[in-house]
Amino acid sequence: MSKKNLDLSPEQKLVMFEDGTEPPGTSELNNEKREGSYHCANCGIKLFNSNTKYESGSGWPSFFQSLPDVFETKTDYLLGYARTEYHCKNCDAHHGHIFDDGPQPTGKRYCNNGICLNFKPKT
Repeated sequence: MSKKNLDLSPEQKLVMFEDGTEPPGTSELNNEKREGSYHCANCGIKLFNSNTKYESGSGWPSFFQSLPDVFETKTDYLLGYARTEYHCKNCDAHHGHIFDDGPQPTGKRYCNNGICLNFKPKT
């Protein structure tokens, strides 16, 4: 059972728990360049470090590596073809999809809905 945060906006609930997607290019996190970390907007668990974020040109915040053991994956066919969807392992909130077109050293692109993340700058 998902641990749902009652403080989420309707848009966050739609993306994180109802198979929605935020429109590309709308997240303020696309332009975030500061050092820090990215956390699940639902449960607060740390998911990514800022040094793994890069500009993919996709319109969503993208990372080439997550922190270890923070996500579970499943195959999603919502667009009619197989994609690897990832969810927060702690609360089951949907974050995005993983693609094999990212930069080295991993070659992965975690294409994350920005609305699902909270950025915490390094202090």
